[in-house]
Amino acid sequence: MSDKIDLYGADWCPDCHRSRELLDSLSIEYNYFDIDSSDELKNKMLQISGGKNVIPTIVLTDGQILQEPSNPELLKALNLNPEEYKQDKAEKEIRDLVIVGAGPAALSAAVYTTRERIDTVILEKGVIGGMAAVTDLIDNYPGFEEGISGLDLSDKLEKQAERFGAKVEFNEVTGLKLNPNKTKEISLVDGSKLVARSVLIATGSDYKKVGVPGEAEYVSKGVHYCATCDGAFYRDKNIAVIGGGNSAIQETIFLTRFASHIDLIVRSSVKASDVLVEKINEFVAQGKITIHLTTVPLSFNGDGKMINSISLENTVSHEKKTMPIDGIFVFVGLNPNTKFLQGTNVKLDNRGFVEVDSNLETAIEGVFAAGDVRSGSTMQIASAVGEGATAALKIREYLEK
Repeated sequence: MSDKIDLYGADWCPDCHRSRELLDSLSIEYNYFDIDSSDELKNKMLQISGGKNVIPTIVLTDGQILQEPSNPELLKALNLNPEEYKQDKAEKEIRDLVIVGAGPAALSAAVYTTRERIDTVILEKGVIGGMAAVTDLIDNYPGFEEGISGLDLSDKLEKQAERFGAKVEFNEVTGLKLNPNKTKEISLVDGSKLVARSVLIATGSDYKKVGVPGEAEYVSKGVHYCATCDGAFYRDKNIAVIGGGNSAIQETIFLTRFASHIDLIVRSSVKASDVLVEKINEFVAQGKITIHLTTVPLSFNGDGKMINSISLENTVSHEKKTMPIDGIFVFVGLNPNTKFLQGTNVKLDNRGFVEVDSNLETAIEGVFAAGDVRSGSTMQIASAVGEGATAALKIREYLEK
């Protein structure tokens, strides 16, 4: 038992910043331990977390341990009503616009809608900025000649939206339905509801899984999906990266800051931009990276506590081998965050992305979608920002009707 909460995290961890901001906003005292500051703190965190490289790891005063909790989960564990935390929400108050998600498309839309005096609430279940926030360096966003970190860009977008009056609330949407009076009812994980005249779905996408034996068992015990979040755990270690597209190559290059050697596992051939291919070939020439083409993982292996090897097969020669490894990072594509739309009248394509018309409107009147969650999206931040602005203008037209 302790008289203060203990929070184990790192300054580079977006989820750690989110949890700390929540505790700060509630004036709850806590001890913050930066696991990067000493091996002793990192080992203590691993002992508390059962060997899982997961931050934030939070130890409450009653001894309860939370690992990477959402804000509603943390509030519940603190015996606080999430509704008491939200200052401006009344369940039956009708909002002009509720935006689900807080990535670039959502924040861009909020800048436009709030400048038009459209009452706008943004709901986010995880990290402000979404996938962009956990991207180390964004090198192709217009206006930043030296590039910009994903966390910095997300912070700038958030502050700009809030400057015009957008309200960001941390909660998870579990359902959406159209009321007889054409308002939309949004159900939240804490049991509350919001009612809005219009809705923008901008929930983005999440990492695909490989689906081999051992993957689920060793998540955060050597298997990871975010280099920016977890790469620092593997200083001077040997790791494998699975994937051959732009994101996989970009994240592999980032991981060279920490790992002593990286084995890049590619199903067919590297399919990245010429600039990224040139960069990664430099590391190959230095012996920092070894690329295994036409190779697929068969299983992720460990001792029950941590990953220690990966089994592979060459799809041409059918040669099989097992390599010792300290960690595995998976970058094999994205899945849309549309689970909460299953069973609603919003139409999804065969991959689960939201279908929209030329006005970015879904099959439900007054419900729009933009960004990576939209069917046919380019999965580019600049495109998401543009779509957010377009959706905001279409929403304004809808509300004026």
